[in-house]
Amino acid sequence: MPPPDDPEYPGHSQPSSSRGRPWFPSNQSSQGVSYQSGGIPTFNDSQAGGFGNTATEEAENQNQWETRYGMRVDVLSAFAYIFGPLSALLVLVIETQNDYVRFHGYQSALFTTPLIVFRALLSLLQLPQWLRTICTVLVLACQLYMAFRAYVDASRNGLARFELPVVGPIASRWLADE
Repeated sequence: MPPPDDPEYPGHSQPSSSRGRPWFPSNQSSQGVSYQSGGIPTFNDSQAGGFGNTATEEAENQNQWETRYGMRVDVLSAFAYIFGPLSALLVLVIETQNDYVRFHGYQSALFTTPLIVFRALLSLLQLPQWLRTICTVLVLACQLYMAFRAYVDASRNGLARFELPVVGPIASRWLADE
């Protein structure tokens, strides 16, 4: 049995003003009419997101406080420093959307990797224990300070980047090259 709104159905009375099916729009132009309100769906020309936007439209629409999985920007950028290169790599793999978080991921990787390698070399050289302990405390203090700066700069200073003298410009350049 055909559906009751089918024009070929014998019990259906079709209005004289419309010749097609009632759920399709009568005009050919569906500009400004969404498919949810009866317009014909179009592809690759969506207004917010999707494949139709250009890179500049995507950049304008992207919120600088949004991350890929909805995590907080300040916490994620501070986490990049906590476990050194491991957390930096994890942040760079997980977060692909927010430039502030990615900058701190790059800077953390460039900053903490040489410090940890230097600390490992001190252990291999069999230097006195007190010197290795001082070096370990300095490495941890640097990591905690940078995590604190990333957190505070995101929370209070409106995503102001704290760039370290040597590795900060390199991290900015890598971010710009993405």
